[in-house]
Amino acid sequence: MSDTSSSPSRRPISVGLNAAIIAMRDLSPVALVVNTERAEQEAQLGSLPFGPFDPVHHRTLEAGLRNWVDEQTGLKLGYVEQLYTFGDRGRLTRSSDEGGHEVSIGYLALTQLQRNAAALPGRRLIDMGGRWRGWYGFFPWEDWREDRPTMLDESILPSLERWAEKAPDDRLRPMKPLQRLKLYFGLSGAAWDEERVLERYELLYEAGLVHEYFLDRGLQPPTDGRLLFGHPMKMDHRRILATAISRLRSKLKYRPVVFELMPESFTLTELQATVEAISGRHLHKQNFRRLVEQGQLVEPTGASSTATGGRPAKLFRFRRSVLAERPAPGLRLGGVS
Repeated sequence: MSDTSSSPSRRPISVGLNAAIIAMRDLSPVALVVNTERAEQEAQLGSLPFGPFDPVHHRTLEAGLRNWVDEQTGLKLGYVEQLYTFGDRGRLTRSSDEGGHEVSIGYLALTQLQRNAAALPGRRLIDMGGRWRGWYGFFPWEDWREDRPTMLDESILPSLERWAEKAPDDRLRPMKPLQRLKLYFGLSGAAWDEERVLERYELLYEAGLVHEYFLDRGLQPPTDGRLLFGHPMKMDHRRILATAISRLRSKLKYRPVVFELMPESFTLTELQATVEAISGRHLHKQNFRRLVEQGQLVEPTGASSTATGGRPAKLFRFRRSVLAERPAPGLRLGGVS
């Protein structure tokens, strides 16, 4: 009988936890990115923080995540949510490799930088090569706060349209490439849906318009002048981050998660800027304030801020009792123009 212990189907599989740790810095969303020894060998590609799951010492996956994040970075996490299990071949193992395969459970984790001031820039964070990077550097086509990104019409959409016209139909997908392009990127009458961050990234990946398409295949990115979009990350970490952004944008509408990223007291202008930064949308000031008022999500502190140097602005705080009053206290952004 032949020995099958080294066959791909019998390779050992390890389970780890990746965290897309999101915070706000200067009213812009940032993600914690780390550099590892392997990342330095891969053209300085950064990665999301990663830690092992130890079932002996950790009762739950979330407990393991919080534990190693605290040990490695000193950060105290607030809201944490499991996203998805990422284990496609190519993230660490290719068909020609003989080693084990790594499966990662991705998490969205929110933290508040002011509350973590003692850890930033803490020694542990520096030692792991950690730094906060704006998430729109990885997905620049997602930021519509000022206007529709010019790169969409100038380069991304023409490149995708050329690919979609030639791409063969995938029988495992219900829609053709051109149909997916129109739906995900809001073409031909379809609306731009800010929650489809992952679908848009995966379409760019499928079309060979991001670096990871080539890195996953052990190829050098092309030097023929072809445009590749967004800053790349190690393995499938940009896909994990896209999943986290999609989930957070969705959660804004039916859970008060935005307050996990806010200081204890804030102005309504700061709250609006934070929601806009996360959703990637410009929100009409009066409509936004009407939504906040109708949702009864905040209450005045009785104090004011003069940080802007102009007329003092009233300070508010999250009204936590709303959590007991109704099941889905979020911001219904669908009605905001």
